[in-house]
Amino acid sequence: MKKIYHLGTCTTCQRILKELKPGKDFVLQDIKSEKITPEQLDEMAVLAGSYEVLFSRVALKYRSMGLNTMKLTEKDYRKYILSEYTFLKRPVVIIGQQIFTGNSPKAVAAAKAAM
Repeated sequence: MKKIYHLGTCTTCQRILKELKPGKDFVLQDIKSEKITPEQLDEMAVLAGSYEVLFSRVALKYRSMGLNTMKLTEKDYRKYILSEYTFLKRPVVIIGQQIFTGNSPKAVAAAKAAM
């Protein structure tokens, strides 16, 4: 499977998609217009090793909801990502059994190399 979970209105995701130039064999899912299903998130967590790896601590709601002061569990990370798309560290690029999360230069370069 080749899939990219992204936020269509995010300029960083748009820039990374232009850089990656995914072919027609990739499925692009805008997580704002097409919510992530529990099954999709579970699949990502298996590839990534945990829900925490997929969780974005830079989301504005992270602090506004007081999550930065709480000790979150894997169950919590899963719940928050499913309830609010902004908590998914994006983009998430899946190529076969490989997963690349976030917009760090290292993650983007690794995804590009795997493509």
